[in-house]
Order: sequence, then structure tokens, then C-alpha cells
Amino acid sequence: MMNGITSTNPISSRVQRNWDWRAAGNFVGGGSGSGLILWAALLSPLGYDVIPLLVTGLALVAGGLFCVWLEIGRPWRALNVLKHVSSSWMSREAWVAPLLFLSGLAAWLFTPLLLWPTALLAGAFLYSQSRILRADKGIPAWRHPRAGLLVVVTGLTEGAGLLVLLLPLFDQPQPLAWGALLILLALRAFAWRHYRDGLAEAKAPLASQKRLAAIDTGFFWGGHLLPGLLLGLALVVPVVATVAGAIVLLTGAWMKYILITRAAFTQGFTMQHLPVRGQPSANAAVRKRVA
Repeated sequence: MMNGITSTNPISSRVQRNWDWRAAGNFVGGGSGSGLILWAALLSPLGYDVIPLLVTGLALVAGGLFCVWLEIGRPWRALNVLKHVSSSWMSREAWVAPLLFLSGLAAWLFTPLLLWPTALLAGAFLYSQSRILRADKGIPAWRHPRAGLLVVVTGLTEGAGLLVLLLPLFDQPQPLAWGALLILLALRAFAWRHYRDGLAEAKAPLASQKRLAAIDTGFFWGGHLLPGLLLGLALVVPVVATVAGAIVLLTGAWMKYILITRAAFTQGFTMQHLPVRGQPSANAAVRKRVA
């Protein structure tokens, strides 16, 4: 064990190459966008003008899905993802997306009451994203059950960060959003530490743990303590709250990028005894002694 990092030291563990920044972009846009839509629904009974929040959230989700579309080698085959809804969380995400856009568009054009089914669909979209990672059993950093909690909490926190950024643009009350963001910062910090501890307990590949450890100071302290202090200062200088919101959003995107593209090492395999040319294996030696 080194600095709380443990591993089985698997052989041939290597970082996956199938998903790059475009896949990370889907988790960033989809997570922050669906989180913002959820916050829009929660604020609607309090008299806030939530339509700009709704439209921004839908645009972010669409941007994330566009990143995935760019990643596909043959983009027009993307519709094939719809065929496996009974077994694939990626297919379920793909089915939820058009329903989310239709419901959000109807809420924008016709009645704000449709914000609530839109929020439910946004929650389903965010949950589907968390399960997409967990379904990839070959990558320990993704399949761990605590990864799903981290993705959901991060999406809600990014949504609150966006809320803090956007409310001043529409001259709407902000202190409620500051309090919500403070609470979610505490939850995201817990989810991050809980997740990393889980990887150490599960003896995930050492390289994967090191990649996450490398961003721990910047993400855990810079992405949580600093914006928390800025939100406290916002009681005196309100404009600094927007800086806090930007930091929360950027550090969440940074963490997801590292998780998807840099820390996603495959399982690999372990060998108790490495064979040496010209030498009998340990099992052969044991059989010889027994004979």
C-alpha cells in the first residue's frame, strides 16, 4: 500500500482507447444539463423564470449527445443503439433523450407544468449515464458501484454551479442557489473520497488509482473548499458567487475527463508464479516432490 493506494498489480492492464474526449463530453454535457433541468423544476413553484434554465439544460444535453455522434466511426449507424433497450443502458439513454427534448420543448412552448415530467426524464437520463459506466465490467474504475453515485452527485452539483452562474444574468434571487450549491459540494466531496476508498479496497489497477490520485488535490480541495469559501464571501461581495459556480463546473468536467480518458485501465490479469524458460514451474516441482 502506498498513500492509501492498493492494487493487485495486474499484468497487461492498459488504458482503454475506445472512448476519448468526445465520450467525456457526453458525460459533461449530459450531467450538467440534466442537473440544471432538475433545478429548474424545483425552482419553478417559487416564482423563478426557469425557461432560460430549461433551454440551457436541453442545449447542454444535446451538445453532449452530439459529441457521442462525432465519436462514432459511421455516424448514421447510431440508430442501431436503439435496438438493445432490454439489455443496454446506452440504449436506454438513447430512448430517454428524445422524450426529454419533446417534453422540454412542450414545457417551453405550452405550459410550465410539463417541467415536472421533463425533470423526471432528466433524472432518468442522468441515472442512465451512471449505469453506462458501471456496465463496463472490464474497467475497474468504471464498474465499481460507487462510480454511479459519483456521476449522479457530480451532475447535480454541476447543475447547481450553472444555476449560480445563470441567475445573475436574469436578475433573479441567488442566495437559495448558493445554499444548494454548498450542500452539494459537501456531497460531491464525500462521493469522491468514498469512490477512491472503494477503488483501493477493491484493489483496482495501480495505474488507475495513481491517475485519480494525481488530480485529488486540485479536485478535492480546489473544486470544493475554494468555491465554498467564495460562496461565503458572496454574502458580502455577491459577484464572486459566479466565480464559485464556474470553478464547480470546470472541476467537475475535469474529473470526468480524467475518469473517462486517463484513469480507465482494463482489468488485466495476475499470475502467482511467472514461468521462466528452462526452469520447472512451481506446480511441476510440487508434483515431483509428492511423487
